[in-house]
Amino acid sequence: MGEILTNAALASQHQMGPGVAKVTTGLQDEHVLVQQCRSGSRDAFEPIVKRYMKDSYYIALGLVGSHDDALEISQEAFYHAYRNIKQLESNRKFFPWFYQILRNQCFTHLRKRKRRREQSLEDIQDAAPMPAPEESFSPEAIAESTEAKQGVWKAIGRLSDKHREVIVLRHFRDMSYDEIAKNLYCSKGTVMSILYNARKKLKDIIANQEGGQTYGL
Repeated sequence: MGEILTNAALASQHQMGPGVAKVTTGLQDEHVLVQQCRSGSRDAFEPIVKRYMKDSYYIALGLVGSHDDALEISQEAFYHAYRNIKQLESNRKFFPWFYQILRNQCFTHLRKRKRRREQSLEDIQDAAPMPAPEESFSPEAIAESTEAKQGVWKAIGRLSDKHREVIVLRHFRDMSYDEIAKNLYCSKGTVMSILYNARKKLKDIIANQEGGQTYGL
């Protein structure tokens, strides 16, 4: 299983770039592949990984802000998806179900990172100050592929998990409101409301940063 994920990840990395990953497997074929996976076929899972690895990686990168962590989290999410593929109902699409696994992996990683940072501060009182969350978000890791301003990414790193998530899905993975709603299992209106508040918060953060530019937000 690990070899399948590694090979698929390496193949996907060569194609990674801005925008949503191109669909190379039809929905009907995907249902067939999922059924084969449910029957124990590992080979059937590889084309599914190849189809969604790019989006998985960039979503994770937008949420956790680290190339290495995003790649590891993406692969771990696919591993969990394969192990639990029988929980995916036959009439449901793969990605919205998989996205819940991916986002849980990302937020678990962020919580652990926050706890480690807090423990370090408690254990080493006189050490140099740890970087604030927004400083460790590493916008440089994504700036090249998204052509985003560094100041915007620094501000995104200061958003709450919920607000950061919808900003990444909408503006950097180019998902529609309907697609985001399906992935988050909520209504389109809820997505629009969260996104409105996220944009407002992001503008406020950027306005308070040095220079106060809003970069067209």
